[in-house]
Amino acid sequence: MTTATRSEPQVERERNPARSREDILDAAERLFAERGYGATSLSEVGHLAGLSRAAPGYFFGSKADLYRAVLDRCFAEAREAVLRGRDRALASAERPEAILAGVVRDYFDFLAARPHFIRLMEREALGGGPEWQGPSPALAAGQEALAAIMRELGLADARTREAAHLLVSMVALCWFPLIHATTLLPSVGLDPSAAGFAEERKRHVIDLILHGVSARLEAGVSPASPRAD
Repeated sequence: MTTATRSEPQVERERNPARSREDILDAAERLFAERGYGATSLSEVGHLAGLSRAAPGYFFGSKADLYRAVLDRCFAEAREAVLRGRDRALASAERPEAILAGVVRDYFDFLAARPHFIRLMEREALGGGPEWQGPSPALAAGQEALAAIMRELGLADARTREAAHLLVSMVALCWFPLIHATTLLPSVGLDPSAAGFAEERKRHVIDLILHGVSARLEAGVSPASPRAD
């Protein structure tokens, strides 16, 4: 019995280690999102992935390491989605405002296609994950996104807080309707599953962001020095 158990991960590695690793990450993302970190076991992840129950430990070590790998992959894919929108705009020599619009569109599409990522982040906000040793994946992703926004808009270091507020606003405007698809939105007559909702929402968010950015950049307003009424 012991010999067979030890040999199973080796068989999986020889079969297709890259595919096995992705299957484990897919299964772990789903279970961590649906059940939470504490209620998910490595053996359950292995079973859902169609591998041995020992496979997740073989590929990732501890449950905390697997959880971090899941979040690292999610944030990497989010960054890729955002960069695709930015790169298309840059290739067309668009203004910074158009680059932001591309970022909003691709980020919203990413969130809509990855409901497990949204649920994972909500659980993280409630303290449902392990304590991190060193910077969390969310911290690194946020710092990178903030630097990118400042670079694209040509903001000086003195405007870091303005860029930070802009980033939070962009994320929140895309995030909120997907989180509350079954709570607030139906109460105000919006159906996220309806045809055209996604495009309608993206246009709305882009209009708000672009008009707000233009006005604030022209006025030189920052949160630290509000404009007098």
